[in-house]
Amino acid sequence: MDHAVKLTINGETREFPMGITYKEVVKEYEKTSPAPVILVIAGGKICELHKKAERDGEVQLVTTKDSIGNKTYKRTACLVLLKAIYDLAGKEKVDKVVLHYSVGSGFYFTMAGEQKLDQAFLDQVKKRMTELVEQKIPVKKRSVGTDEAIALFHHHRMYDKEKLFRYRRVSRVNIYSIENFEDYFYGAMAYDTGYVPYFDLKLYDEGFVLILPEAKTPDVLPEFQPQEKIFQVQKDSEEWGRKLEISTVGELNDQIVSQGIQKILLMQEAIQESGIARIAEQIVEAGNKKFVMIAGPSSSGKTTFSHRLSIQLAAHGMKPHPIAVDNYFVNREHTPLDEFGEKDYECLEAIDVEQFNKDMLALLNGERIELPVFNFKTGQREYKGDFLQLGKEDILVIEGIHGLNDKLSYALPKESKFKIYISALTQLNIDEHNRIPTTSRHRRQADSQNCPGCKNQRNLSRRDHCKMALCKTRRGEKHFSIPGRSGCYV
Repeated sequence: MDHAVKLTINGETREFPMGITYKEVVKEYEKTSPAPVILVIAGGKICELHKKAERDGEVQLVTTKDSIGNKTYKRTACLVLLKAIYDLAGKEKVDKVVLHYSVGSGFYFTMAGEQKLDQAFLDQVKKRMTELVEQKIPVKKRSVGTDEAIALFHHHRMYDKEKLFRYRRVSRVNIYSIENFEDYFYGAMAYDTGYVPYFDLKLYDEGFVLILPEAKTPDVLPEFQPQEKIFQVQKDSEEWGRKLEISTVGELNDQIVSQGIQKILLMQEAIQESGIARIAEQIVEAGNKKFVMIAGPSSSGKTTFSHRLSIQLAAHGMKPHPIAVDNYFVNREHTPLDEFGEKDYECLEAIDVEQFNKDMLALLNGERIELPVFNFKTGQREYKGDFLQLGKEDILVIEGIHGLNDKLSYALPKESKFKIYISALTQLNIDEHNRIPTTSRHRRQADSQNCPGCKNQRNLSRRDHCKMALCKTRRGEKHFSIPGRSGCYV
């Protein structure tokens, strides 16, 4: 074949006409694919299906069951949603549609303008989205200069994007469009609107939620199960961002240029410290709490928070004692293995639950005990003369991924526990339609995580180790930290 490219897909090398689109390339493979192919990875780069194959090499298929593919699905669905809203209401009646953050299995949106947001309008939007999906309209992509993008989004009254691009260092901006509606999205898009058939819309709070499938079941809509306390924390945090005028990256850049980052940091520290002080007041006022149980994702700041809370409790006349659940790890040779044969430091069985409860119950009964310290170098629990006995004003501040799991503290009276869930929930969005997922923080944590199992994984590449660390950390949080947070006080 003249002017051909050799592409290796699923271990098989075949020749294709030079310049063929990846959409055409993947057609044959979609028949045996576990889910629709929405992107490819060619030459180590993510490529949308309208891209043309012009070099020999390996091509990996990305489906909607993959994390990257699922994010692309959700991003495309948001574009279809916006197109449907503006088709129905017009720019005259809609001032702004804002994607705030994830709620349950979907994204929480609000809408400002003359158009009334009610169930009747939402039903019309859903119907219009279905029509767009059935028409399989191409999602077109064009590249424009930064100055043109600034003028374009000013014209569209998308002022958050206008602010964002004023600080953009690269000279080009990718614009996506469905027919006459165009927008900027940070990430790849599906080939056409037909790739996002599964969605639902539900009124919620002051706006609505776009419910979308998860990667593990890309053709099934999960039940909408919002977590009210998490939602309220996100909403309160966003309100503070609005008052400080740092709701988006563009606004943050404006504030840094005008007043510097130091003032912003000091204000955020003051806000957080006042919040911790209020928690300490709640604990003191309760009068019967002896165990403050703190849980949260890896690297969310549990240890730092426990010490800052301890200072606030001390300022209220109590005698706090921070305790890390990690000190109750079983000796390393007894650590359970996961399904990959690796030591599972995230499961509850990695903790000596019996000894933990024995020690905590003894302290509650006024006995004097010696607390352990886990030596992460030797993998052994050690005792170094750290004795403790609780008096009337003494209180234990206990932190660990299983802090909210009652199976960890099964022997302790429920009325003696005060539960706190802590997480660095990202509230700063790129612009009104591009959020910064909390998982981005998890990925950075995994990249720098110094987990106890690292020494057993030296044969892995840095990238593979980071992916493994991220997977294990997320799994631990999902199964062991999150289930108990509905029963927390704050």
